[in-house]
Amino acid sequence: MKFSLGTLYNWYRKLLRNPQTRWWVIIGTIVYLISPLDFSPDLFPFAGQIDDFLLITLLLSELLQMGLTSTTERSTAETGGTPTDPTSFSSQGSPKDTQDTIDVESVTIED
Repeated sequence: MKFSLGTLYNWYRKLLRNPQTRWWVIIGTIVYLISPLDFSPDLFPFAGQIDDFLLITLLLSELLQMGLTSTTERSTAETGGTPTDPTSFSSQGSPKDTQDTIDVESVTIED
C-alpha cells in the first residue's frame, strides 16, 4: 500500500465533510495542536511548527469551503433554483445544460 500526502489529505477531507465525524475531527485537530506530542516537536525552530501550520491551514480551508458551499446552496434555494454562479450561464445568458452527478461508494457484502 502506497502512502502519500494526497491520500492523507483526501482521508482527512472526507472525514471532515461527513456530518457524523465532523466534530470528532475538529476536536481531534484542536487536541493535536494543543498537545505537546507532535510528528515534529515544537522544540525545533520552524520545523516544529510546520505540521501545526499545515493542519490549521487544511482545517480552516475545508471549513471555509463547506461554509461557502452551504451559503451558495442556500441562496440558490431561496432564489427558486436559479444558479447564482456566473460560470453556470452560457454566452446567451441562459443556464447551461448540465447533469448532476452522484458519487456512490459501493461495498460488497458477503453472506
